[in-house]
Amino acid sequence: MNTKTQCLWGVLLIGLLISYQGFDSTALAKLRIGTGADIQADDKTVRDIEAAFIRAEAAINKGDIDSLMALYSQDYHFGVLTKHDMRSIWEGFFRKYHRVETAHSFSRIVVQQGHPLTAVITCTGSIWGTSNKADDRVNLSSWLGNVHFLVYEKGAWRIRGQDRKSPNLSSFEGAPPPLF
Repeated sequence: MNTKTQCLWGVLLIGLLISYQGFDSTALAKLRIGTGADIQADDKTVRDIEAAFIRAEAAINKGDIDSLMALYSQDYHFGVLTKHDMRSIWEGFFRKYHRVETAHSFSRIVVQQGHPLTAVITCTGSIWGTSNKADDRVNLSSWLGNVHFLVYEKGAWRIRGQDRKSPNLSSFEGAPPPLF
């Protein structure tokens, strides 16, 4: 088999795997692991973590609050905010904005062994939405080098909290947390 045929088969296989997983290409384009990122996890675990963020993006795109909140750990905390508080913040976003989208760029993924497994992810990202009032595109939240804490519970990676490394930039009535 020549190189061109091998590449074609590889692209076809990747496309089939993506469609089998139920991910669309727009979701994949919004999650990026930086070149030279510090990855301390096996490939399957990294793919499973990516899948959690892709599921979150799909839920956000649909405004599906229940599916989105299923990705948060029952033990989620960010300062004094709980999973219930995050639900209220997301509901506010979905009432005031449409076409809500996120972007994440991971520069570090460290999976820590134990029971349960946990992961620490350094991320730069943003959340954008289109205002229902003015139809303007609005930055709802942006972060630089923040840390997402994930936990493997009930057979999936879930968001447990985060640590803010820089001021959160936002046009949304006072800066909300990065939400993940």
